[in-house]
Amino acid sequence: MSHFSCKNGALYAENTPLTDIARRFGTPTYVYSKAAFVENYSAYADACKSNGRDENSALVCYSVKSNSNLAVLNVLSRLGSGFDIVSGGELLRVIAAGGDPRKVIFSGVGKSHEEMRLALSHDILCFNVESISELHRLNEVAGEAGKQAPISLRVNPNVDAKTHPYISTGLKENKFGIAYDDALTTYRLAADLPNIRVVGIDCHIGSQLLDDAPLLEALDKVIELIDRLAEDGIHLHHLDIGGGIGITYDKEKPVPIGDYLTRLFARIDQWRKQKHDGAPIQVMFEPGRSIAGNAGILLTEVQYLKHAEAKNFAIVDAAMNDLMRPAMYEAWHGVQPVVQRAEEAKTYDIVGPVCESGDWLARQRSLALQQGDLLAIMSAGAYGMTMASNYNTRGRAAEVMVDGDRVHVVRQRENPADLFALESIID
Repeated sequence: MSHFSCKNGALYAENTPLTDIARRFGTPTYVYSKAAFVENYSAYADACKSNGRDENSALVCYSVKSNSNLAVLNVLSRLGSGFDIVSGGELLRVIAAGGDPRKVIFSGVGKSHEEMRLALSHDILCFNVESISELHRLNEVAGEAGKQAPISLRVNPNVDAKTHPYISTGLKENKFGIAYDDALTTYRLAADLPNIRVVGIDCHIGSQLLDDAPLLEALDKVIELIDRLAEDGIHLHHLDIGGGIGITYDKEKPVPIGDYLTRLFARIDQWRKQKHDGAPIQVMFEPGRSIAGNAGILLTEVQYLKHAEAKNFAIVDAAMNDLMRPAMYEAWHGVQPVVQRAEEAKTYDIVGPVCESGDWLARQRSLALQQGDLLAIMSAGAYGMTMASNYNTRGRAAEVMVDGDRVHVVRQRENPADLFALESIID
């Protein structure tokens, strides 16, 4: 996390001390680095360019579910990003942030009639269809709207991503996508539907992959299917290989984006030259965590230190409702004191005030702490705020974005009145 660094014993976001952010905006607060978002997106965009691709032949579609703040979406939109969405609400967020709906791909297994109509009304780039039932519904909704819906099928290649089972999406037992063995038949059905226009193929096998071998294995299976479709007269415009490249939370060493894309494009170029006379095919990506994850931290304050018989607890004002990943996945996040102390460290579990034993953010961390100290929960830019809740009637954290030495509030902290404003008492 190069844009969150220690200077003279204190932790900074870019050129701004986190102590200043806590003093001005309170805690818990999500703190994002604009420079980190730009750098992480550019790793994809620059690799596409260095492999001879422009926007017409390669499109990076940021996965909105990883971090959907309007300021984040706006920064990426200005860089030329497309967007991968999984709900109608995410589409409206993209539009509100200045994103181009014609660069939006709509994934997800449960699209409603209303969401389909909304997406068609904004002429999105493509629907990633995940079942035959969805295909028939989309055909019906598009017909009612007097349109043809552009679609890819999300094909499940049954490739093991070798990641946490909750974020693995490419195996037979996962709910996502259409089984590889059923894909050819389903494409034939789609090609015959009057209000469907087949334009591509989609594949996403999981998240937090450290090695690109499973992605390249999935690519080979998708390529094989594209060739079989071409023999049937179904010619695709694009190939969406999904996202999935991981980040460093602890000691992981994920494959560099540039290395992965170079290998992927080389394989695609060789295939197109051998089988399709060099005819181009647009390649799409759906990165989320690898753009957002290390671009943000969760800033929290120690409320109490509790020295129990079995272990020590640092009770902080952030909780599982603010950052769900540890409770849900037993996920690791680094923890750094915002100001370093010279005294001897002790081993603490970092826990929140929510009334659940599962309310923990980190376990067994060696830290020198006093009550009132600030901690940074690292690598929290992805699947942090987007998974936050109001459990225990807790307002969700504020969000700020740092741009050099400037700090912008990009989401106000919720207060209790906000939480029950939509509720009413019956007579």
